[in-house]
Amino acid sequence: MSQRALDLLRERHADAVLETGSHVGDEIALVRKDSIFAVLRTLRDDASLSFDMLTDLTVVDYLGQKPRFEVVYQLYSLRYKHRLRVKAPIMDESATECWIDSVTPLWKAANWAEREAWDLYGVEFRGHPDLRRIFMYDEFVGYPLRKDYPVNGRQPLIRRPDAPPTDDLTTRLQSGSHDRRVE
Repeated sequence: MSQRALDLLRERHADAVLETGSHVGDEIALVRKDSIFAVLRTLRDDASLSFDMLTDLTVVDYLGQKPRFEVVYQLYSLRYKHRLRVKAPIMDESATECWIDSVTPLWKAANWAEREAWDLYGVEFRGHPDLRRIFMYDEFVGYPLRKDYPVNGRQPLIRRPDAPPTDDLTTRLQSGSHDRRVE
C-alpha cells in the first residue's frame, strides 16, 4: 500500500527523492534535507495517501560515514492503515550544516521529538517554535547521544535556583562510593 506513496513521491518530487526502497515490508524514502518540509506536506495532505500521524521522529548517528546523521520520520495513515519511513541525511561538516527544517507546523507531535533530537544529537530544527533543551540542563556541554561523546565525560552539576533546600544527610555520599546516598 505504501508503494503508492513512493511512486507519488518519485513523480511529484523527483529532484528531492534520492532513493526509495522496501525492506521486509517497510517502505522507505530517502529525501534531501532542504526539501523535507514539502515532501512531508505532500504525504500528509494528499487525499490518496493521508499520512496524518507522525508516530516517531529520531536521529541516527553514523559516525565515520558521510553523511553522518539521518533524521528519520515514521508516518502512519489512519485512513488507509499504512506506514512509511522517510529519512533525510544531514551533513556535520560544521555547526552551520547540522540542521533541517522543523515539521511542527505539519504535526504538533514533532514539537517534543525535535527538541529531544536537538538536545541529545545537536541537529537544529529551523523554524521550531521553542527549540530549547528538554532533558539536559542549559549549562550542559555537548550532545550525549552522539557516538563521539566521551564515555567518561563529566559535566558540571548545577543546582537549579528553584530546587528545594536539602539537609546535610541528603547531600553526603557514603565513603568509597560515588553513587549511593547515606541511609
